[in-house]
Parts: sequence; C-alpha cells; structure tokens
Amino acid sequence: MEIFKYMEKYDYEELHLCYDQASGLKAVIAIHDTTLGPALGGARMWTYETEEAAIEDALRLARGMTYKNAAAGLNLGGGKTVIIGDPRTEKSEAKFRALGRYIQGLNGRYITAEDVGTTVEDMDIIYQETDYVTGVSPAFGSSGNPSPATAYGVYKGMKACAKEYFGNESLAGRTIAVQGAGSVAFYLCRHLHEEGANLIVTDIEPDKVKRAVEAYGAKAVDPEDIYETECDIFAPCALGAVINEETIPKLKAKIIAGSANNQLKDEKHGEILHERGILYAPDYVINAGGVINVADELYGYNRERAMKKVEQIYHNLQKVFEIARRDRIPTYLAADRMAEERIKEMRQTRSTFLPNEKHALSRRMR
Repeated sequence: MEIFKYMEKYDYEELHLCYDQASGLKAVIAIHDTTLGPALGGARMWTYETEEAAIEDALRLARGMTYKNAAAGLNLGGGKTVIIGDPRTEKSEAKFRALGRYIQGLNGRYITAEDVGTTVEDMDIIYQETDYVTGVSPAFGSSGNPSPATAYGVYKGMKACAKEYFGNESLAGRTIAVQGAGSVAFYLCRHLHEEGANLIVTDIEPDKVKRAVEAYGAKAVDPEDIYETECDIFAPCALGAVINEETIPKLKAKIIAGSANNQLKDEKHGEILHERGILYAPDYVINAGGVINVADELYGYNRERAMKKVEQIYHNLQKVFEIARRDRIPTYLAADRMAEERIKEMRQTRSTFLPNEKHALSRRMR
C-alpha cells in the first residue's frame, strides 16, 4: 500500500500511528476531512492480520464517517481509530488511557466514540485522559445506549421511503421483513408494530426471534428464506454485504431500508437495484441516528433535542431521492453527491470563519 498516494487520491488530512511501549498500545488514528468541523468516529479494536490492513481499515472507515456526518447534517468531519488487538483478551486500562492521551494531543481535531470491539466502559477510561470522547456512561453526561436512536432514525427513514415509493408515508398494513433481531432491530420492530405494520423477522439466534414474535406478533422465518419473502420493505439489520449477486435475484421487496452498515457488497449492486426498480435507502444516511444522538453530547446532551435531530433523517432521505431524480442516478450515488455538495459549499465559505470557530464543538467542560 502506497499510503501517501492513497491519501492524496481520497483527500485525507492526517494519519497517526500511536505506539505506547509501557501498555503495548498499537493504534492508528485517521482523520479524513475537517471541513465541517472536528472529525468524529469510533475506536474499533480488532485482530488485524497485518499492520497495513489496520491502516487501510482506519483510512477507509474515516472517509466513510466524513460522508455519514455530512449527509446527516452534522457540523462534524470524519475520522476513525483502530486498535490492533483481540478485544476479548488484550484490553487493559493502561492501553485505553494511553489512547486517550494521544487523542488529547490532537487538541480537538478528532473525537472518538464506541465502535466494534469497544464498550462504554472503555470510553469511560479514555475519558480520564481527554474530553474528546463521546458515548461514555450517562453519569458523565452521555446519551447512553445508541440503539434506540438508531432504530428511531431507521423508522423515520422507512416512512420517507414509503412516501417516495407509494406516495403515502404510512406503514400501517405494510409488510416489513426485518433481517436480524438484535438491539436496534428490536427497537425498530416496536415502532413498526405500534404503527400497525405486519412484521416478519429472522435471526441466527432463535431466542432473539422468539422475543420479537412474543412482543410484537411477528412471523418468524428461517434466515435463508428472508430474501424471498414477499414484503413491501426489506430491512437488513444485521450483517453487511447482504445485497449481492446471490441475493438480489431472490428479493421480492419494493424497498430496502435497514440499519446494517455496508449493505451493498459492491457499488454495482446499487446499480442493479436501481435498474430493477427497487428503492434503496443508502445505509449511512438511514442508520445515522446513533451518531446524530451521540454528537449532541458535544453541546451538553439533551435527549429531546437529539431525537428531534434524528427525525431529520426523513428529510435527508428526501434530499437523496430528489438528487437521484435530478441527476438520474442510483440513490447510493445520490447520497455521496449530497454529502460532497455540502462539503464543497462549506469549503467555499470557509475563509469567512474565525480561526477557532470551526472547532468550537469540541470544547466541552467536564
């Protein structure tokens, strides 16, 4: 991997390699773009096969956060941390405190949060060394579990999709097939049940399916049968890359709208959905409720205000659909264009900001 060529190609700002001999910390912090504000993105802990793979993942994820935050209307850029190590056996207080000191040294250009392999408890340790962390325990003024906010955003996004496809945002009587029955999916099913939707659920863990069936009267199907289920909306809420060459021919849904990350295995699959007339809600737009919610902590968390911001996902998707019609492109491309247009507009007016105004969001008092 030619790192500088890669950074030049995708317009990255910074890449930091963090090593602390005493704790054994090996981490990568990538900052993609801070045009809209300080970079916000979680700290992921994973057992990477190579150091190069860790660097590449950090860069890729940081760029993804730029688009996600921009599309969500947040005054935040994109960044990411990856920690090399097994989250089951290699965590320590010393490592996370060392990471917190590195983050503090960036002076607010990057704000971290929980991600794959890290927990609220880990964020609490980082918080001992830096203010530039979100998703800490509610006792420290955090928003707590992000799943309800993510689910609420997906629910609002589904309504925008229904408005676009059917001409009516109501989900009452609509059949919705939910793939996955974990925390986000369970909260989502509650919203859908309360509106009168017909629910079909699946998961590789039978106990989670049973819970949704008992709580919301959902119909259970085997995991391999979910793609061929007759439904109005298919909601991927588990693994990524589930929209691919094998599953697309099986799909009997009119709309795809769910919380899972990286739902398209490849960009070409977004083109195929477009050609087949299936409306796709770009994942990083519809599942942004969690990051919108946690970003509110930077102002001093207020749940009512945060959930009002999450509701904007409805309008964000409407903008995506408008751009798709305007430019005659698939929705996954329209989402990228919406984010890019916002960043470009801010770059053009950036010179009017006071020197420190752009980073004002990162100033949080304990």
